[in-house]
Amino acid sequence: MALTFNMVLSDSGIDPSEVRLMRHQHVAKDGLTPYAIWRDNRDEFERYQSAQREDRRSYFASRFWAGFVVPPDGSTMFAGLYEVSGHGPVQAGWVDPLMRETASQMGRALDIYEYRRLPEFDQLIGCLKIDWGPGTRSWAQRADSNTGNKPIVELTQSFQEPDFPGFTRFIGNLGSLPSLPLSWIAVLSATKGIYLLTCPRTREQYVGSAYGADGFWGRWQAYVSTGHGGNVGLKSRDPSDYQVSILEVMGSAATSDEILATEQLWKAKLQSRDMGLNRN
Repeated sequence: MALTFNMVLSDSGIDPSEVRLMRHQHVAKDGLTPYAIWRDNRDEFERYQSAQREDRRSYFASRFWAGFVVPPDGSTMFAGLYEVSGHGPVQAGWVDPLMRETASQMGRALDIYEYRRLPEFDQLIGCLKIDWGPGTRSWAQRADSNTGNKPIVELTQSFQEPDFPGFTRFIGNLGSLPSLPLSWIAVLSATKGIYLLTCPRTREQYVGSAYGADGFWGRWQAYVSTGHGGNVGLKSRDPSDYQVSILEVMGSAATSDEILATEQLWKAKLQSRDMGLNRN
């Protein structure tokens, strides 16, 4: 029998029917993620988690919250179990740690919840990962629901950021690049090659190449800064949080001309001039 998160709760005397599971996965406009806040400042993460929509008060006013965050590899990592003691209206001037806006600027009516983290679960923070299942849009679930009994897929002795998945398996979003682990940034900065941008809104694609001193990372930062990186086809579109992946890695000895020639080959293979955003 597979070990589940509900088993962990029950073994500690916590009734799963009193627990709300919360998978924090939203990405801010500047690329900041709840995972990055949790990794860098736990107090700020708990302040972020404490704010919930007023119109869902009856749902979130449960006895316990189990918080989870989403690392760059897309997994679901345990961030703490909290006992909720009450809530009150958001105070004027309160600023959301993720969006960096007040509730009125975000156009939301919010409650601020009072809670305390249960120290007996601290040893599992950053060490336990669950399988959330396919319904990732449903970021808050009841632990005792049909989908709430989550299998545990990883349990380590200490927190460590996920390893770089490899170039062929790397998939990210431009907006969330600033939250990548430093070890990933180092790898991407040292490597050149051909990449693919895809727009989830228009379903179009763009093939590009990275041959500068800072490799893939340096090239992608131009998109983060401008939204288009100087490309004519991307300039014609509204800014979008493009998905980015790597098509081919070029050797360290490859010249700029060789990388550009390979880029042209990928454009032909994917027909990104006819069915995408490439204009040359």
